[in-house]
Amino acid sequence: MKKYLLAGLLTWLPLAITVWVLLWVQGLLDGVFHALLRVAGAVLPAGAAESLSQFGSWPGMGVLVMVVLLLLTGVFVTNIFGQWWLRQWDALMNRIPIVKSIYSSVKQVSDTLFSSNGNAFREAVLVPYPHAASWTIAFVTGKPSGEVAEQLHEEFVSLYVPTTPNPTSGFFLMMPRSAVRPLHMSVDEALKYIISMGVVTPPASHAHGPEEADPNPAG
Repeated sequence: MKKYLLAGLLTWLPLAITVWVLLWVQGLLDGVFHALLRVAGAVLPAGAAESLSQFGSWPGMGVLVMVVLLLLTGVFVTNIFGQWWLRQWDALMNRIPIVKSIYSSVKQVSDTLFSSNGNAFREAVLVPYPHAASWTIAFVTGKPSGEVAEQLHEEFVSLYVPTTPNPTSGFFLMMPRSAVRPLHMSVDEALKYIISMGVVTPPASHAHGPEEADPNPAG
């Protein structure tokens, strides 16, 4: 009976977690949508506000509206006119005390992480951490610069070492490039490996680098 129960659990657990994550995302987007409806209700006339409130009762409407809003925003800010308005908005936010420090920090991080031209989180590596006798997987986020780079007299890389099973928290390290071992696995495979605490291993084809090839191939 224990074997059958475990087999049933392993069958349903991935689906249950997937549904839970999707419902959490839907609830988050619906919450944002309802907040926008409350703001609109305070600004618009009573009749228009009542009409909008009816949309808030439809399940999943928040997800649809937020996706459409993100698409329209992306179309708007990718042209010259939208870029000008975006610069004006950034300038306005950077003039507000307290808000400017939070806004500018989040914008710099998001622009770095999600930029198609950036190198952040494009490479998974193996590093000695937390001491020389143990190893863990980290992600290269760039290179030290400014005053920090002036104090380092060899090539260093900036690294993010995620925790498991929650990779959204972790540690920022700067290590010599010579102490870092590059991995052939992709970033997605490395994340799965970390989140699963080493249970979900990458495909075997990634486990051997070119330096481990047979020096005397047949023929």
